[in-house]
Amino acid sequence: MATVKAQVAEALLGTTQEPQLSQQSRASFLKHAKRDDETGEAYLSESEFIDAIAPESEDYHKIKREQYAVLFRVADRRKSGRLNMHDWHTFENLLAKPDAEYEIAFRLFDEDGDGLVAFEDFNRILQQNKGTDTIPFDWNSDWAKLYVGGKKHRHEMTYPQFSQMLRGLQGERIRQAFQYFDKNGDGYIEPEDFQRIIVETARHKLSDHLLENLQSLCNISTGSKISYANVRAFQNVVREMDLVELVIRNATSKSEDGKITRTDFLNEAARITRFSLFTPMEADILFHFASLDEPSGRLGLTDFARVLDASWQTAYEAGSDAVGAASDVAAKAFSRSKSVLHDVLESAHHFALGSIAGAFGAFMVYPIDLVKTRMQNQRSTRVGEMMYKNSIDCARKVIRNEGILGFYSGVLPQLVGVAPEKAIKLTVNDLIRGKFSEAKTGKIWWPYELLAGGCAGGAQVIFTNPLEIVKIRLQVQGELAKKSSDVPKRSAMWIVKNLGLVGLYKGASACLLRDVPFSAIYFPAYNHLKRDFFGESPNKKLGILQLLTAGAIAGMPAAYLTTPCDVIKTRLQVEARKGEASYTSLRQCARLVWQQEGFRAFFKGGPARILRSSPQFGFTLAGYEVLQSLLPMPGAKSDEGATGAAGGVGGVGGGAVRGPTGHAEPGVGLHEAKAPLPYLRSRNALKIILDLDEGFGRPKGSSAAGSWVGVPGLSGFRTRAA
Repeated sequence: MATVKAQVAEALLGTTQEPQLSQQSRASFLKHAKRDDETGEAYLSESEFIDAIAPESEDYHKIKREQYAVLFRVADRRKSGRLNMHDWHTFENLLAKPDAEYEIAFRLFDEDGDGLVAFEDFNRILQQNKGTDTIPFDWNSDWAKLYVGGKKHRHEMTYPQFSQMLRGLQGERIRQAFQYFDKNGDGYIEPEDFQRIIVETARHKLSDHLLENLQSLCNISTGSKISYANVRAFQNVVREMDLVELVIRNATSKSEDGKITRTDFLNEAARITRFSLFTPMEADILFHFASLDEPSGRLGLTDFARVLDASWQTAYEAGSDAVGAASDVAAKAFSRSKSVLHDVLESAHHFALGSIAGAFGAFMVYPIDLVKTRMQNQRSTRVGEMMYKNSIDCARKVIRNEGILGFYSGVLPQLVGVAPEKAIKLTVNDLIRGKFSEAKTGKIWWPYELLAGGCAGGAQVIFTNPLEIVKIRLQVQGELAKKSSDVPKRSAMWIVKNLGLVGLYKGASACLLRDVPFSAIYFPAYNHLKRDFFGESPNKKLGILQLLTAGAIAGMPAAYLTTPCDVIKTRLQVEARKGEASYTSLRQCARLVWQQEGFRAFFKGGPARILRSSPQFGFTLAGYEVLQSLLPMPGAKSDEGATGAAGGVGGVGGGAVRGPTGHAEPGVGLHEAKAPLPYLRSRNALKIILDLDEGFGRPKGSSAAGSWVGVPGLSGFRTRAA
């Protein structure tokens, strides 16, 4: 019973879900752990640690899988050679930090764990992991002294100092390496020497295409050697690769054929950068390497892919992947067709849920809608024709004269018509919000929110107008029957046949005038109430009561401010009684109401409209979001961190976003990574560590015989190379 009560309370009041990092960590740990034969304690050795943070399915073309054991020492704080569950939790918590990559590198050298790195410890670990034939680096240079002090006055580095030192270290390594090979001091080195410098300092960051063609850099200028300016420009391009890709994407998207020239690149860079300007030499280097197989000078994204994407492989390296390129094209085509089919099915699923929710909301408030319609149709110009004093009096007379069932006169066509009406409204709003929402955050500019709501209101009129005119005539015929026994009772089908197709859209202009501003006000208000007032977030799921309240409050201003348009629509669509003038147009109707009944007549039924529209949309949207949680689309997977009700109608992240996916074009780097976060953070930390030396975690000489030497202290936990 307690469980049932808790579930009901959770459904009504919502829940706030705390991040479940510890549970996720525990599951990951137990999945890879093995148990001690004596104590039965679960633990990770070095090989199980690699399995946990480096899935075999990922790409290990640049950084070998075995190199991830370098991070084992960071996780093994007790220096025991094994990690218990607490050690694993601590390491995963470290990976969750925003600056995890730099902190992991810092902890690798902070052996004492006191928050300081002594130069002696740093240099010892670095020397033990350097390659056997690396280019020498002088730690007594002027640059190094600024960070670690002079030879006689070394000092310890704090975490911020250490991180900043790593940030500039690669540039200093390249400078010293250039001087090492520039024997005669003329400012030039051989292409082979340049290739060795880049391979030793940045091999883990560059594509095969770049690495194989490094020597060709000498061809961008006269002569056969490479200057220091060339080397520094090349390093700047590599360092700013993310910005380079952004400029290229913007420029190619504006080009009619998707290709750009060097001039286009520099012009676009000037538009989107503020402080980082590309020099002419940097642009020359970028286009030189991208155009080796396309000398025309006009390059597309696929040409730049070989430069931008570090995982780009040659046909020889890729092996079967390159041979199967034709199959990949077919697979991508199939994937695109599958994606289109999925979108169609998803829209149909949302349409069905919107139909059910719309019918539910309409049924709940139909009696109020009937009172509203009769009040709006009542004219005050003829003596003795005032049947109702107010909305309450109208409700009493309906009960007295027609019974409880009288409140549901015309409900059947309402339920039949309101299903597609509300469904198309919800679907169009979601669709347009998605087109203008940011792909990652789901944020949307408020004018676009108004546009999405307005378009949704306009689209629904296709179903709304025929529904409204039939419903209204059914609603008012009950009161006519009580006044005169000669008035025949018409069915919905008779009204449809009598009106015809054109007649069913009588008053459509007034319907548009009402529904477009109503939805433009309603949907943004509902979204902001949920997010800003009730605090909906990825970790907080709103309950049914909160959704109903947000929907009802948002409907109040939307309903009341559009009441004049609703009054005009009702007058245009109701069949005129004997002795009453017929309204022929929106303008003529508004003028006659103003002249004969005054300004207040435009707000007849306003309170009833608020009482009807607010809860109706509250019930509809609450039902829509609850149905999305209870009846998800088969095979659909919720996004990481998303909560049940946050997905629809402008919820957290801008509603059911259907906009651009944000994925990069095939073959071009920087598409959104789908790998587990622990792996991504670990990989990025290794990139920083390898900036110190490519030798970290790599085989050491022929004596290794296929093995690799780990960080000192891990020699007893070696893993065979794959």
